[in-house]
Amino acid sequence: MTRRAAATRAAIVAAAEELLASGGPDAVTLEGIAERADVAVQTVYNRVGGRAAVLIAVAERALEDNRTYMDDAYAAPGTPVERIRAASAAYVRFAAERPHQFRLLAEPPDEPAALERVAALVDEQNAKLAAALADGVADGSLAADLDPVTTATALWAAMNGVLGLSWRADRLRADASHVTELVAAVERVVLHGLLAR
Repeated sequence: MTRRAAATRAAIVAAAEELLASGGPDAVTLEGIAERADVAVQTVYNRVGGRAAVLIAVAERALEDNRTYMDDAYAAPGTPVERIRAASAAYVRFAAERPHQFRLLAEPPDEPAALERVAALVDEQNAKLAAALADGVADGSLAADLDPVTTATALWAAMNGVLGLSWRADRLRADASHVTELVAAVERVVLHGLLAR
């Protein structure tokens, strides 16, 4: 790809990201992208592809942004539990600061390439969480019978469920302060359990 073609492609993807950020997935139309990027609709097709391909390209950028948030958390010094809490906070921060990107990752385009790329990122991040959990088992700060891989998947799914409440259209929609309370409740249950001691 020539430098000019690459720059045009980057402008198209950036335009799609801007539309996603301002209006959600429904705002990402080929016509809107073309207008914002100041190109013809056919150029969008030629440089990136149809709407699904554009959403995949945007999802790929969201994957990289999410990786930055999460890698910083896992690389921070501290105990396994502190690293897990830092990762939880980073995940919540990503969802709050980039809600449409988060939703695109939580509900990727129904395209095999997008689904596989998002699943690969989830596997990568859950492996880091599983490693932190395994470290906690090894140092005795977490239960000895905990399965790190299964627990990492369960925690990821639970967090997505809580964060997903922020985009519900009904009365169960949770605003930012309610999501914060719900995340704290999940963290309390995870770290201390439900049963009275």
